[in-house]
Amino acid sequence: MMNDKLVFLGLLYFIQGIPYGLQSSLLPVYLRGAGHSLTRISLTKILYFPWVLKVLWAPLVDRTCTKRCWLVGTVAGLALTCLVSATMSPDVQYMGVAGSLLSMNMLASVQDIAADGAAVRLLRGQGELGLGNTVQVVGYKAGSVFAGGGLLAVIDVAGWGWMFTLLACVYGGVALFVWGAPVLDGEPPRGQGEGRRGSKDVMQPWKVWRTLLSVPGTPWTMFYVLTYKLGEQGAITMFPLFLLDHHMTARELGVWNGVVAMAFSICGSSIGGFLLSQYSIGLLMRRVFMMRTVSMVFQSSLLVVLEPSALMKGMAVLSLSLQHFIAGLITTLTFTTMMNCTQRAEESIQATHYSFLATLEVLGKLSFSALAGGMVDTVGFPIAFILFLFLTSSSALHVWRATETGILKEQLKEQPQ
Repeated sequence: MMNDKLVFLGLLYFIQGIPYGLQSSLLPVYLRGAGHSLTRISLTKILYFPWVLKVLWAPLVDRTCTKRCWLVGTVAGLALTCLVSATMSPDVQYMGVAGSLLSMNMLASVQDIAADGAAVRLLRGQGELGLGNTVQVVGYKAGSVFAGGGLLAVIDVAGWGWMFTLLACVYGGVALFVWGAPVLDGEPPRGQGEGRRGSKDVMQPWKVWRTLLSVPGTPWTMFYVLTYKLGEQGAITMFPLFLLDHHMTARELGVWNGVVAMAFSICGSSIGGFLLSQYSIGLLMRRVFMMRTVSMVFQSSLLVVLEPSALMKGMAVLSLSLQHFIAGLITTLTFTTMMNCTQRAEESIQATHYSFLATLEVLGKLSFSALAGGMVDTVGFPIAFILFLFLTSSSALHVWRATETGILKEQLKEQPQ
């Protein structure tokens, strides 16, 4: 039964990572190669905006229909959107492609609410939570690598249209799988009265938010997910573009940053799930955040080298791999922390609560990513990375204090069951 849950959740999060991979790995390199500024490249992050707004319609997904209906509907919609995208040419229909990616983000954000709600209901106990969140993170990143790294590497051979036709087939197959998935058979149907109550909550969002904020541990978790990736996200976004300017070609970046580094990220996320079954989450977070700070110091030191060389390229690949490995570890720990907090809420608002935290997590990363390019254009790479390092160190200090006197104190010595 547990294996069925993991396969089901893994597939959902795999296809959910596809729009992110297309936009985060393909577009920046494509636009930079076409001569666009870092500021303009950063502004493409606006296409992620539906993920910021998803908390507004989360109560509707929580209270109406079933998770199966929402999942099948959104995944089928993603398949149709890919078929439309296959008929476009990005060279002459740039705005149409942008609109298609925006639609994919919109549908994926609704799918995410339903998938998170199903995960919160299906996973019980710290053992299942650790494995489930590992599958969530690994599946999402695998989808990102499949769409971003793979597409960037072979798009010149296969072409834009065939790539999106393949994606449409993938989405269509998953929609059929979800339609018949037995793991959702126990979900109770939503009655008409509950549906009307859900619609009323959507019209009065302040009541929903007041309920969400009253869940124990929510205020600290909100601040944490808003800030824990600020410095890391700036570095992950800008360092590959620094390498493109001075040390690597777009094809090399597609391999090293789009595939190899993401493989290390997936490895880190997988190991994070194993470590959660052996050690307390508080102890793990304190140590891993310190490791990330040291990694950021190493990467920042590479910015002084502008002349291309085999040694520099090797050090850059090492830095990217280490950075993504630690980021994968931290992401698994963070989503487990979020789900632990959500399970303290009433079942009727759990999907909304988790989506609220996930929205803040995306908002923190998205807002800083959109500003990072302009910052580098204004002050240069070295000064910008000093700020990234400061933000990373501040996040490590915030987690350390929480293990000493805050919400993570009890979890520091708590052993997994």
